[in-house]
Amino acid sequence: MPNETESPPSSITLTTIDGVQLVGEVMTAHSSQPIRGAVVLAHPHPLYGGDRLNPVIDALFRTLPKHGFHTLRFDFRGSGASFGEHDHGDAERLDIAAGIDFLAQMDDRGVWVCGYSFGSVVGLNVVEPRVNGWIAVAPPLAALPNPARVLASGDPRQKLLLIAEHDQFSTPSQIAQTTGEWINSQQETITGVDHFLLGRAQWVADHVAQWLKNAEQS
Repeated sequence: MPNETESPPSSITLTTIDGVQLVGEVMTAHSSQPIRGAVVLAHPHPLYGGDRLNPVIDALFRTLPKHGFHTLRFDFRGSGASFGEHDHGDAERLDIAAGIDFLAQMDDRGVWVCGYSFGSVVGLNVVEPRVNGWIAVAPPLAALPNPARVLASGDPRQKLLLIAEHDQFSTPSQIAQTTGEWINSQQETITGVDHFLLGRAQWVADHVAQWLKNAEQS
């Protein structure tokens, strides 16, 4: 049961610039904390069961508001109750942009983009001016046909890459090699787990929250 500093999530509908309606939820920053900014969350691959209720996304969604961040999660087009069709990460960039539009009305200090797996790669390709920086959890960068074309790679804004120690799709060493020339990028390893982060969702959420607080103060 929420306490007096916590508001329950509000259901929302996002409309993308190409007219697709997406189902989502927003949680406002808890009143016990100073408002530090806003975060849009992007979930794993919808063709493999990913949606906004994924355990890692859920942990982030419920943790970040406790640290002062308005937080939004949504189902990508063609996923869950959202309309539209899956577009292999291309048009999905417009879905994240719609989330940024929504959060920018709540807070004018910019929006952090935080994605897990497929969602992290989509997020790293949204480089519009209102983005403060990116958090990529278990990004499958080594599996991409041309990872050098990730748009955020040459951007000076901050990037945190959290890589599972035993990731089946992109190991820490592969990510380090792939992102060696990225600008303002920090890589950390999540020990003892593979790509699916079983048992470490809350650790990821707590770690991201602390990193964001430090980034906002820098």
